[in-house]
Amino acid sequence: MSTRKETTAYTTPRVADDEELGDIHEIVGFHIRLAYGTAYRHFMETFSDLGLTQKQVSVLWLVDDHPDISQSGLANLIRMDRATTMAIVKRLEARGYLTRWRSSTDGRKLALNLTACGGDVLTAAKAAIRKHERWLKSRFTRKEVQTLIELLTRIHE
Repeated sequence: MSTRKETTAYTTPRVADDEELGDIHEIVGFHIRLAYGTAYRHFMETFSDLGLTQKQVSVLWLVDDHPDISQSGLANLIRMDRATTMAIVKRLEARGYLTRWRSSTDGRKLALNLTACGGDVLTAAKAAIRKHERWLKSRFTRKEVQTLIELLTRIHE
């Protein structure tokens, strides 16, 4: 198995000090974008062998946690519109990772479940996530991680 060099690239070139950034240094959204870009690149590098996106991994994980979930229920959990969720589900189904069947409790809905292959891919994805999370969390103390999650939750809730 090949060893990859860790992602160290930044969204913008590093500057000598904050003064070079000017007033944009005080823009919270700017820092969120830089942090997201760096974390996303590392995630994609970590997941390159699996060929999965963050959203696809999230869908597999949530379907595994909620067997027989409907597409609309999944869309609500993942906070995406139903059309985008359906497109992701169709891609995962085409790859043999998910099944969609009429719900036994509500014939109007399709129930989603992982296939055995989907379960195997999710197991590999969870191992990659643990690796990615170790990289990400290594920049903070345990208490800082807890605080960061709490602060970010305020933005998206």
